[in-house]
Amino acid sequence: MYEIINNYKEKIETEDLKKLVDQIIKRFSLEQAEFNIIFVDNDYIHKLNKEYRNIDRATDVITFALEDNMDIKLDIRILGDIYISIDKTKEQAQEYGHSFFRELSFLTVHGMLHLLGYDHQNEQDEKIMFSLQDEILNEAGIKR
Repeated sequence: MYEIINNYKEKIETEDLKKLVDQIIKRFSLEQAEFNIIFVDNDYIHKLNKEYRNIDRATDVITFALEDNMDIKLDIRILGDIYISIDKTKEQAQEYGHSFFRELSFLTVHGMLHLLGYDHQNEQDEKIMFSLQDEILNEAGIKR
């Protein structure tokens, strides 16, 4: 079970995004998992980035994974939260020359993979994670 929470100043259409998230849930057998996707502005994500990562600037997506402690065993997986800056999503869509939906989808997939333990701290992990991102987006028909 998941929730998309819009804390941004404008309404964000989420029907197509929900289809993508449902595809990810099916792919990774996450039917017994809980997580949130939260839309925020640059000011809010900047505060999160500064407080939790000690980086004094806005970013596009931050995840707070709750499954880092594998000693905790529950019947349901509680994955955590994905914060996405809608301001950054708009900026990056324009910068990369693709649609807002494509950028929002990319950031959602990126955040989901982080919640599932994927990372890009080294070249090998980055190759695995980014390849999987492309595969998921391509399967959903979401192109640049």
